[in-house]
Formats: sequence, C-alpha cells, structure tokens
Amino acid sequence: MIQVRRLTHNDIETHIDQIAQLRIEIFKEFPYVYDGSIDYEVKYLRKYLDSEKAALIAAFEADQVVGIASCLPLQDEAESVKFPFLETPFNIAEIFYFGESVLKNQYRGQGLGKVFFKERESWARSFVTTENKKQFQITAFCAVDRPENHPLRPKGYQPLNEFWKKQGYQPFPQIKAKMSWQDINEKVETEKSLSFWIKDWSRE
Repeated sequence: MIQVRRLTHNDIETHIDQIAQLRIEIFKEFPYVYDGSIDYEVKYLRKYLDSEKAALIAAFEADQVVGIASCLPLQDEAESVKFPFLETPFNIAEIFYFGESVLKNQYRGQGLGKVFFKERESWARSFVTTENKKQFQITAFCAVDRPENHPLRPKGYQPLNEFWKKQGYQPFPQIKAKMSWQDINEKVETEKSLSFWIKDWSRE
C-alpha cells in the first residue's frame, strides 16, 4: 500500500540517501538520461534542508521511498533557475518552484503524479496570509528540451505536456534555464536548455 507523506528538515535528512538513489535511477530514463552519482545527489538535496519553506512530497511503500516531488521558494534555488526570470514581468519573491518529480515505473499510472502536484501546491499556498496575499502567487517548474531525433528517445515516447496542462500549467518556452550535466551516452558534461511551465494563482 502506497502512503504519501510530506517531508521537511529532519525527515528529509533521514531519507536523503534513498532519495538520492531514486533520483539517479529515474533520471537515467529519457528525457534526462542523466549519469549521476550519490555524492553529488546528496549535496544537491542539502538545499532542501537549508530552505526554511522547502518540502519533499514522498511516496512510500512500507519504509521504501518509491517516488518524490520537491518544492521550495524560487528565491532559495540556484542562480541558474532564478536567472531566467530576472528579465520577465514575474516577481521571483512570488514564485514557488517545483524541482524534480520522480516515481518508480511500476507505480506510475495510479494517480500519484496528480497527488504530487496537489500536495506541492497546497504547501506553497499555506504560506499566503491576509497580510501578504501576493506571496507565492505562482508555481513553476522547468523541463529539459530534447529534439525529436534524439538518439536515446524511446520509440513511442510521449512527453508529459498534456498532463501538465491538465494540472493548470502553461508552457513559457521563451523563459529558459541553462544547466549542465553528463548524459549516459556522453563522456563529459554538456549544457542543456530547459523550458518553464507556470501556473498563475493570482488569476483565480
């Protein structure tokens, strides 16, 4: 039986090695085809311990983490994620950023993707107060851009664009982040382009 729990601070620390291993396993799949390491992943995940408002939504089977979705204020993210918004009308202070959303293959198609979005959005909106109604009016994430003819693209692969639209997100291909990592078919890191998807709660 799958249980979904919100992890913050000490809970994240407790499960950090499992989460790091899960990220490596899932991100080897297309479209990220990322060749990761435990040391890097644990270091990367530390930002969720340092951010006061960060959370991980985790799916457990017994005591095993089988899925994870992360979120934190955009202000607490890396410069490579914040930078694309500096020359846009968006206010970084009002954006809650969704990082990875990864789930073991055998648990997909059971509605957990929707739960991950719902739980992260609920967490972001929990910080909005009557005194600060503008805080976190926007939730956003980015996804890697891969060409149709990418050599590692599986036959019949379908991107998640329609699923994201059903969750209320719209593509903003003009807002792009640049990140570097080593693909499983590469010998060195190369720069990748990632496009943002945004949901503006202020229009409700």
